[in-house]
Amino acid sequence: MASARQFELAKESELRVEVGSDAPLRLRLLSGTAEIFGTELPPGNWISAPPHSKIAVFTWNGATIELDGISEVEYVADETPMVSYVNVHAILDARRARAKSSQASGMDSSQGPRVIVVGPTDSGKSSLCKMLLSWACKLGWKPTYVDLDIGQGSITIPGCIAATPVEMPIDVMEGIPLEMPIVYFYGHTTPSANGDLYKVLVKELAGTLERQFSGNAEARAAGMVINTMGWVEGLGYELLLHAIDTFKCDVVLVLGQEKLCSMLKDVLKSKPNVDVVKLHKSGGVVLRNQREYFYGLANDLSAHSNIVNFTDISVYRIGGGPQAPRSALPIGAEPVADPTRLVAVNINRDLLHLVLAVSYAKEPDQIISSNVAGFIYVTDIDIQRKKITYLAPCPGELPSKILIVGTLTWLES
Repeated sequence: MASARQFELAKESELRVEVGSDAPLRLRLLSGTAEIFGTELPPGNWISAPPHSKIAVFTWNGATIELDGISEVEYVADETPMVSYVNVHAILDARRARAKSSQASGMDSSQGPRVIVVGPTDSGKSSLCKMLLSWACKLGWKPTYVDLDIGQGSITIPGCIAATPVEMPIDVMEGIPLEMPIVYFYGHTTPSANGDLYKVLVKELAGTLERQFSGNAEARAAGMVINTMGWVEGLGYELLLHAIDTFKCDVVLVLGQEKLCSMLKDVLKSKPNVDVVKLHKSGGVVLRNQREYFYGLANDLSAHSNIVNFTDISVYRIGGGPQAPRSALPIGAEPVADPTRLVAVNINRDLLHLVLAVSYAKEPDQIISSNVAGFIYVTDIDIQRKKITYLAPCPGELPSKILIVGTLTWLES
């Protein structure tokens, strides 16, 4: 193991570290003050960095940081976009205060900022979201975090869109708290698999949050911070505009892409209450994956293997199957797949190594409008005995008999 080493950080500089796949690495703050993604480091305490993570330790006034273990990359950067980020935070904070003070006067003016963070892959969108959320929590706000990025998944596993209230600065290593997430299962990691279904689920999530806000003035004033996909062209761009519209966003933060910024400014100029702001991209991104869902960030949870009979569950796929037979269509017309059509799936070996969502729906026709309780991973299918063996993060029977399948696979290494 590499020996411990210290880094003296000047004010407004940051230490950037990339952790390898299995090498243990830990860090601690020896003097001064520093933060990771907006959350302050406790002085003197060692913090373990998870594998594959990228960390940026920033200091406003100067700090000494000690690293112990092996990293793939480590260097000090004195040019960071943090001052511009904290300026955005100050503007958002003023808007939240204004929303809170005008709550008595009517709904529209009592709505806090709805911020959507956009930009290509690896531009630091989730990092900026964490900073804005943590800084807001530090001042006593409880903003809602919305994650529309099906490719990564910072609230839950990839293939989902989700939202959760954030009540305190985000834990440096644990990530977003998961007490009360609202999760909709899209089932794929790319929107091209079923763009229309993605839009439908975005609309469902936005509607659920609107209902919550209407009965919760505090959450309404705190507003929301929305993370998006890195796909910003073609269908990705269309879905971006759909999200801005559906969530009634009034602040669009564009990370590191001039072209996207000018396109959005142009298309949103008819909406005078929407501000489009270009920011420089930031370093450091931490992702969740399926393994962490079942085994924990530090591999400290044990997934539970369970067995269920074919007859005790119903598996459905959303989308696919032609809407109408050719004979029922006008001459020359091609049948079109219905993006929200439910198809009952025969249980067979095709489900092996797939991740299925456990729906809260009571009936199949409620599947699209219901969020999910969690996920299982299919490890074995015994056709003769008609039994499925699966991994779940907790023991006991499934909270629902209705399961949804997409194209999410996971092979345990």
